[in-house]
Amino acid sequence: MNIIVNVDKNWAIGKGGALLFPIDADLKNFKRLTLNKIVVMGRKTLESLPDGKSLKDRRNIVLSKTLPETEGLHVCRSTEELQQLLASQDFADMTSDDVFIIGGAAVYAQLLPLCTTAYITKVEATAQNADAFFPNLDKMPEWRITETSELFQDKEKYRFVTYKRQPQD
Repeated sequence: MNIIVNVDKNWAIGKGGALLFPIDADLKNFKRLTLNKIVVMGRKTLESLPDGKSLKDRRNIVLSKTLPETEGLHVCRSTEELQQLLASQDFADMTSDDVFIIGGAAVYAQLLPLCTTAYITKVEATAQNADAFFPNLDKMPEWRITETSELFQDKEKYRFVTYKRQPQD
């Protein structure tokens, strides 16, 4: 599985259910990587999407104990149920490399141990009053940077960084 997230210098990812730094190139990169793939999110992330609807041209799965089943959306009540769904015949045409965890903070924390690749957009700024954070992969010895883009400038400076989980002895 993969994780994809936009973080600030302190690994903050959100405030009040909104992205801290919406950057056009980051949103395009997100779309490029996740198009025709599986996206897994929490209920609040689903609600934060345009019109609170699932992402087009992706297979959307929501981890939620309260969300009712909705057409065009798979709802899983637990990590175990998610793993069973991904192993089911409905997803036989996909692999774990086709799965992208897209938020929010609780879902990232819950599923990070199952992921092998993290696509991080690192923004060279510090958000004010952030209330959602991603674990700092730079402080986790099992994660290593394998690719780093050049530094880009939009409203803020940012770069795309890919991390891979390393096997532990």
